[in-house]
Amino acid sequence: MSNTNDLSNRINQKYGSMSKGQKLLATYITDNYDKAVFLTAAKLGDVVGVSESTVVRFATSLGYKGYPEFQKALEELVRNKLNSIQRMEVTYGRISQSQILETVLQSDAENIKSTLEKIDQNAFELAVDTILNAKNIYVIGIRSCAPLASFLAFYLNLMFPNVHLLNTNSSSELFEQMVRINSEDVIIGISFPRYSMRTLKAIEFANNRSAKVITLTDSVHSPMNLYSSCNLIAQSDMASIVDSLVAPLSVINSLIVALCMKKQGEVAETLEMLEEIWDEYQVYENDEIDHVDESIKLRYARIGDK
Repeated sequence: MSNTNDLSNRINQKYGSMSKGQKLLATYITDNYDKAVFLTAAKLGDVVGVSESTVVRFATSLGYKGYPEFQKALEELVRNKLNSIQRMEVTYGRISQSQILETVLQSDAENIKSTLEKIDQNAFELAVDTILNAKNIYVIGIRSCAPLASFLAFYLNLMFPNVHLLNTNSSSELFEQMVRINSEDVIIGISFPRYSMRTLKAIEFANNRSAKVITLTDSVHSPMNLYSSCNLIAQSDMASIVDSLVAPLSVINSLIVALCMKKQGEVAETLEMLEEIWDEYQVYENDEIDHVDESIKLRYARIGDK
């Protein structure tokens, strides 16, 4: 469900009218949500001591279409509550070594598909226009989101003159870098569970100074959206201790492509200038590996045959 507290609210509201078996389920789920989320209906019934059909009826009595929809609501409930150790424990308990590659790649593919179905096209277009019209562009991402912020800032810097990737080593330094932010500027905040308080404070600071705020996060109910006028939602699932950020990266790629399409002339000029600089200062001569010449490979092959 869309609200991470929705399942808890439904259980609390319905608890008084539940049967004995349903109350057992409600109690177990409330006390052991981190374990229940990975159980099938049959397995949950075995653990609690009720039938599989009782589990299914419990899910429908809460207003869900069936157990799969109930389980998705449970996944949202636990997403912000599992710590890193718990994530690792439940992952090792449900994925065998031989299934890791298939499971993780399939999960990433599903995250992208889900994002494509749910993302707001109008919000995406608003984000593009807001960035285009901004005097200064600030980008922030903490911890696992830092590479996303760095990637976005790298390409924005090819298109715009005033891009600021915020250094997030400390809160005081963060605010010092944003001290001149105002209504002509935009900040792009990237944060996924477990959410970063420093990112939240940064976008609050920007909002208080009338700057435009764009967020890239996992839900309309994310705390990152408290100060945002433009919310880009991307599915982020926890396949393990590692957060899946494939879908957010795809949204960032889409933003970059959309902005490049709007600024084709400027981007072309910048790239031409950079190519000249790279050639003049031999930037890639000793740093970039070209494809090996086929004749060289053949020569080494003959030497090896001798």
